[in-house]
Amino acid sequence: MKWTKLTIETTTEATDLLSYYLAEYGVEGIEIEDKIPLSEEDRRAMYIDILPELPPDDGVAYISCYLDERFQIRELCDYIGETLREMSSYMSVGTGGISIGETEDKDWINNWKEFFHPFRLEDNIVIQPTWTEEAELADGDMVVRIDPGTSFGTGSHETTRLCISGLKKYITPGSGMKVMDAGCGSGILSIIALKLGAVHVFGVDIDPIAVEASKENLALNGMPEEQYRIVQGDVIGDADFTKWALAQGQYDIITANILAEVIIPLSAVIRPFLKENGVLITSGIIDVKEEAVTQALLDNGFEILETRHLGEWVSIVAS
Repeated sequence: MKWTKLTIETTTEATDLLSYYLAEYGVEGIEIEDKIPLSEEDRRAMYIDILPELPPDDGVAYISCYLDERFQIRELCDYIGETLREMSSYMSVGTGGISIGETEDKDWINNWKEFFHPFRLEDNIVIQPTWTEEAELADGDMVVRIDPGTSFGTGSHETTRLCISGLKKYITPGSGMKVMDAGCGSGILSIIALKLGAVHVFGVDIDPIAVEASKENLALNGMPEEQYRIVQGDVIGDADFTKWALAQGQYDIITANILAEVIIPLSAVIRPFLKENGVLITSGIIDVKEEAVTQALLDNGFEILETRHLGEWVSIVAS
């Protein structure tokens, strides 16, 4: 099935009202492109570490919508033209130019999967995406089956690789170690921690989709339910949840593969979760934020054990 893509050139001032009128007509979803920089509040809410470089805001915006056969395109264009003429009497609406094209019906959520194949990490760890061909294995390989869904974490990103290296170094099999996975995403670090010898994992994520993905992937890898607990919650901004989570116990290792902007406030509240001489493995830190994260950890009483780099990403291990 092909969809008709209709794009309107207008102004940033007019986008909200024009979007409202499109919704009133029956258009169910729109896409807005402009050059307005993200606010600090938006950046924190979206956990964006590096802001995109945009040209200067010229006030121009493009509203696109994707239409199926239910819509009479000519009638919709007439409606848009009349609406813009009315709006122009009290605000700037720009050129009001309309362009029309076609796009194929695709599964945009899952389309990226065609580019992933089994791959090897840390010599003997093989990541096996569930939708791909079976990997060739050698004796002693650890296989991690993963389907991240829409959550973060196939294991291919440098930040995840750095955390996995840290887990391999600091987990001692047979010692009864417990691990907290702060921002568990797809659950890949929780799975590997258990496969490396941890006896229990407590995973936390603010995203309910990530929580479900973690649970599904742990089950997919045959992890016994008594060895893990995955919950939705926010240890930074929710005092009641933090109090409850602290009552669940302390951990030998805490992983936090998030972003610098989250790790910095996390460093102020995470220490009570860590056992004496426990280890905090942080990653997701772009190199330009390394100094800020290091200072936050030091300010909150941590000792830096090591700092490792992979590409432009940084992992800081502290105790």
